[in-house]
Amino acid sequence: MRTLSVSSEKFQTLAYQLSSFASNYLSQLDRLPTYPPQSTGPQTESLFAEEIPLEGLGDHAFDSLAEIFEHSRPASPRFFGYIFGSGEPVGMLGEFAASVLHQNVTSWRSAPAAVTIEHTVVRWLAHSIGCGEFKGCLTLGGSTANLMGLCMAREANAPANQTGVRHGSVIYCSSETHFSVHKAAALLGLGHKGVRVIEVDQTFRMPINALRQAISDDLKEGKIPVAIVANAGTTATGSIDPLSEIADLCREFGIWFHVDGAYGALAVLAIPESFQGLARADSISIDAHKWLYQPTGSGCILYRDRSAAEKAFSYSEEYAKPLSDDTIEGFAFFHESIELSRPFRALRLWLSMRYHGLKAFRESIQEDLRLAQVLKKIIDATPCLEMLAPVPLSVVCFRYKDKTGDLNILNQAILNKVIQRGRVYISNAEINGAFALRACIVNHRSTDKDMQSVVDEVLAAAEEIIKSDGFEKSCTQFNPR
Repeated sequence: MRTLSVSSEKFQTLAYQLSSFASNYLSQLDRLPTYPPQSTGPQTESLFAEEIPLEGLGDHAFDSLAEIFEHSRPASPRFFGYIFGSGEPVGMLGEFAASVLHQNVTSWRSAPAAVTIEHTVVRWLAHSIGCGEFKGCLTLGGSTANLMGLCMAREANAPANQTGVRHGSVIYCSSETHFSVHKAAALLGLGHKGVRVIEVDQTFRMPINALRQAISDDLKEGKIPVAIVANAGTTATGSIDPLSEIADLCREFGIWFHVDGAYGALAVLAIPESFQGLARADSISIDAHKWLYQPTGSGCILYRDRSAAEKAFSYSEEYAKPLSDDTIEGFAFFHESIELSRPFRALRLWLSMRYHGLKAFRESIQEDLRLAQVLKKIIDATPCLEMLAPVPLSVVCFRYKDKTGDLNILNQAILNKVIQRGRVYISNAEINGAFALRACIVNHRSTDKDMQSVVDEVLAAAEEIIKSDGFEKSCTQFNPR
């Protein structure tokens, strides 16, 4: 055996030990702190920033796994920080199996089963959101999917692959749009100034009249409208833009219609009436590691016209050309994607959806939506708390208000204290200039009791802070809001 080889017997032993360790860890999730309480930068550096060993450690290489898990944020049923799924166990096993297979899912001839399964999973996802005729591929995440959608938009309306970017190309989006759109504009050569930001209305949606006016003004100045990005669930509040009206505007002006559905689009499974017009998009980003609870790296870009993807991404050398003209055996993802070497992302979702069935995912999303309303009701019934935004999906933004002084600084201190206490994990957003405490429920482990825990922890943290001398003294220095 060569030096990097491991016998099948040794692999089985290591895999069994790791499986037992993982199973034990998952069984404790409900009891673990929502954030590693003793973890500091210097501590993690001292534990893990070691030099590469010249001689192998053998089985002892696994000894630090316990410390790694100890200094990691667990997928707790009370984690409501980011729009980040809770890690579905069958998907975890799929990721392990995909690593064992070690496929390069770049073309059918490179990975016949994996390419076919990815096509199948993409078809499932498209059908799930009412876009059965769409094609697509899996991506690293929603940011990559947004980049690819906007690259197709650029090549459709202001081609740049051959001659370079045309000056004056514009992308339109709301002030609530995820910053990955701005990053995409920079990467595509349009620049941050090539993004026209439309201020949202009182419900945090993009107003059609303001959007129309911006397009008309740009056309008068000789600019090129490339794409409108509509939100199907914003990061801060979960708001959903008027998709049908935006689709009408795109058709009227001949503009590419891209929907950022990384967070919310899969809620079509539960509340399809909230997403009228989604199927009229030219491209859609979705993210199965959000509301299908899959391991990280489960994004997807869907597009109506395969030729648009080929126009944007097709380029290859002789050594990479397919050896078959058959539509199945000659297929290559690199003609429709920015990636060449690609992992077997689809296996985790394929196994998970086959194991549980689509109905189970629909019911879990419905439960997340219900829990968000439960949390809202608890907040509404708590006099010292106030809601700061509507709850169209599962993001709940609120703040503690029962105090004079700067409420922004108070609520930021409350958030830090809640995270430090380690019983629930929430994050923050800015809502009309106010610092909001933000809970996002995309967690298949959460219950009604966990919603009550969010409020209990905020109130407990607020009491600790307000009683502290340091905050009382500093609070007098701020102007009441």
